Amino acid sequence: MKILGIETSCDETAAAVVEDGRKILSNVVVSQIDIFAEYGGVIPEVAARSHLEVMMPVVEKALLEARASWDEIDAIAVTHAPGLLGSLLIGTLTARTLAILHDKPLYAVHHLKSHVYANWLELKHFPAFPLLALVVSGGHTQILYMPEHDKFEIVGTTNDDAVGECFDKVAKILGLPYPGGPAIAEAAESGDVEKYKLPHPKVADLDFSFSGLKTAVLRAVQKELGLPISHPSYDLKNFLSAKQVADFAASFQKTAIEILTKKIKAGVSEFPEVRSVVVAGGVSANDELRKIFSGLAEAGKIPAVFFPEAKLSGDNGAMVAAAAYYEILAGVQPMDPYKLNIYPRVSVEE
Repeated sequence: MKILGIETSCDETAAAVVEDGRKILSNVVVSQIDIFAEYGGVIPEVAARSHLEVMMPVVEKALLEARASWDEIDAIAVTHAPGLLGSLLIGTLTARTLAILHDKPLYAVHHLKSHVYANWLELKHFPAFPLLALVVSGGHTQILYMPEHDKFEIVGTTNDDAVGECFDKVAKILGLPYPGGPAIAEAAESGDVEKYKLPHPKVADLDFSFSGLKTAVLRAVQKELGLPISHPSYDLKNFLSAKQVADFAASFQKTAIEILTKKIKAGVSEFPEVRSVVVAGGVSANDELRKIFSGLAEAGKIPAVFFPEAKLSGDNGAMVAAAAYYEILAGVQPMDPYKLNIYPRVSVEE
């Protein structure tokens, strides 16, 4: 079964063709990072216009690289939520139109589910059920319990900022470029992880909170520089030395990963039957996170741990197609392309 997957939830315009939920025949991604690096974050209206400009060329390139005609495509899958509404609208309208034109079944896929299913792409060994999935990205931080394919229970979530968002905001404080995750990881390589002691938020159960950690970094930087808390965060970078930036980056990264580690260990204790831990989302590409989680698995402190290939940790169409494949196996029925609605609070009839 060959599925065309389309992803436009944020600032990547992506399309891919995946066979049987595992084999990537093509995976085309056009990123807008260069556009938004200057602004330090995504501007929704600009993102939507950029999707509109390249959407169809990306789809056509995905089909060309897969050497697949429309007759060979068995279904179309598209991210329908969550994400930036303008961006989602471009992707869903494209998928709906193509489904109608080529008479293909259409599957509307949840973005976080797609990230989880990136762990089934191009691997020889697959996660065993039941499992815990740690989804860590710029917009989301959650722990999901999966007893089987296409069955999800949210057992932990963030009460405020996502961990990836926290990386971005701390990077901005330190004067590092957007996106913050790779920039902080690079700076941390030459930093002292023990230089600055940062707090762990006290959050019940398996939930997370990262807004306090972000603020703690801000106050620590102001204190280190001898500046009042009223001093604007955007100006602090002008007073920091390269050594201070590296030390703050290393200390922050260490603390953020410790928080994730503590929660996933607590999750394994709460669900002792789990046989795998799956890490998904953009932050899963962090080398230090991978090293620590892999070490825990090797030491027997958590079950076998799985990460997607680094190139599949960010938003892409292949993960959308993979998620749709397992929806089809689970008996999920396709959407009516004339009625697919990305606005859940408004009925189609209205």
